[in-house]
Amino acid sequence: MISKDILKNKEYDFIKTNKHLGKNIILLGLSGSYSYGTNNENSDIDVRGVALNRKSDLIGMTSFEQYVDDNTDTCIYAFNKIINLLLNCNPNTIELLGLNKEHYLYLNEIGQELLNNKKIFLSKRAIHSFGGYATAQLRRLQNALARDSYPKEEKEKHIFNSVKNAVHDFSKRYSSFDEGSLKIYLDKSNQPGFDLEIYLDANLKHYPLRDYKNIWAEMSNIVKDYDKIGKRNKKKDDNHLNKHAMHLIRLFMMAIDILEKGEINTYRVHEKELLLNIRNGKFQKEDGNFSDDFYSLLKEYENRLTYAANNTSLPEEPNMTKVEEFVMSVNERVVKDEI
Repeated sequence: MISKDILKNKEYDFIKTNKHLGKNIILLGLSGSYSYGTNNENSDIDVRGVALNRKSDLIGMTSFEQYVDDNTDTCIYAFNKIINLLLNCNPNTIELLGLNKEHYLYLNEIGQELLNNKKIFLSKRAIHSFGGYATAQLRRLQNALARDSYPKEEKEKHIFNSVKNAVHDFSKRYSSFDEGSLKIYLDKSNQPGFDLEIYLDANLKHYPLRDYKNIWAEMSNIVKDYDKIGKRNKKKDDNHLNKHAMHLIRLFMMAIDILEKGEINTYRVHEKELLLNIRNGKFQKEDGNFSDDFYSLLKEYENRLTYAANNTSLPEEPNMTKVEEFVMSVNERVVKDEI
């Protein structure tokens, strides 16, 4: 069991010395496998937390959103930022409000206030946020399986779908381009060993070079990932594959609890054995694919989530009035130097 004493280790000194953290921290907790109850001897210790915005952030010229320490796998969010993430039922942050008591490494009065108010953040937005994360997790699983077991033509189709999804997302992150000016499609190939190949038609004018470089790099990386077939470390990759499968089912479990019970249960006490069985490869076949039992389990949870989404008593939107009152109450105390 991980104790609060880990924060005394030298590698966590930044928590005390960083100007945005220190006395501003209201909550620190374990994240990842330890918080879910699915840790093993190889699990990393991940820490997540919340720190109040400083007075100068609120009415001055400074700003703070989050602090990340890669060395210790620690991420500490600014209070105002995490509120916005919680409003969208972001799975990576909402789970911080549902830890087991012993998994909170630090919790002061304001942190407890946040936990006491956790239900005001819950709404039907969880359907889309958890559903989106589950879809992404399933895509990772499918992509990995496709790299290893699909015929060449099927792999090419899979790469095509991944690139097409990436192109669809480019407009949100890069300079926009006219519809049809970047066209991805499958056509007959002239290359030996390929019946079908992905082609690109590009017709861009006066387009920012750096954005184009990033777009090309993303598409190139997708293709490179698939081209690593035969070079992979099977044991290591199987571990990742099983971990993806476990997190996929875990996301469904958490979403169903939120929608059916209005509860955030991060530690999966009743399903711990099942999740560990998935992580330990009990549902994976010799050829690397997953058994019919796993896909039956996945279908069951998909159906349960659909039912929960259609029958939840959660409101369409979070209780913005109460959220605003809570945020104003906390930030007002910061500005008045009361905390």
